Amino acid sequence: MPISPPRYCQILATVVMALFLSACSGVETRPDDTEEFAAANYTFYSWRTGPLNNTSQSRDPVYVMDPIVRAAVDEELRSKGYRLNPEKAQFSVDYLYATGMRMGQKGSEASNLSNYPGVIPNRNIDQASIDNAHALGGVKETNNIALQFNDMGRKEQVWSVIITKLVEDANRVDTPRLQKNIRSAIREGLRTLPTAASS
Repeated sequence: MPISPPRYCQILATVVMALFLSACSGVETRPDDTEEFAAANYTFYSWRTGPLNNTSQSRDPVYVMDPIVRAAVDEELRSKGYRLNPEKAQFSVDYLYATGMRMGQKGSEASNLSNYPGVIPNRNIDQASIDNAHALGGVKETNNIALQFNDMGRKEQVWSVIITKLVEDANRVDTPRLQKNIRSAIREGLRTLPTAASS
């Protein structure tokens, strides 16, 4: 039985919305090759530096992010078999956080617009909508986390990954949403890391 046009449009809209939401939650990762790290057969790790101590009650986002990043890294490393043990640590973990800017990024409002004219009546986006979407695009803020793993004996970096995510609403600090985003970003960033050597 053929699908009626209204039902077809509803199904199509649901699929497009699902793709749109998955694209918005994506992160970009740039991991190093894991060959050197895997060859060392690590099991134990420690943090290179201690947690940030917010003694002045600063509202800087880095103080909100620090415990979330550390917990997410610990959770993901634990799931891969690594153990946090400063006395037996074979490698240390450190991270750097920085905001950045990207030019020419479309905002989420512009993800379904095309610059190309078409001939299907009543289905093309008008030029004003396209212009508005580009005006709302432009420079976009990014959150960037670089994780660095260092061999404790040699005191050399053995692996790193840079994780980048576009910030859609830079003026709103939503801690639960931030926690969820960081956890998924760290999981994606550590995806290529091999599991720990059996001890």
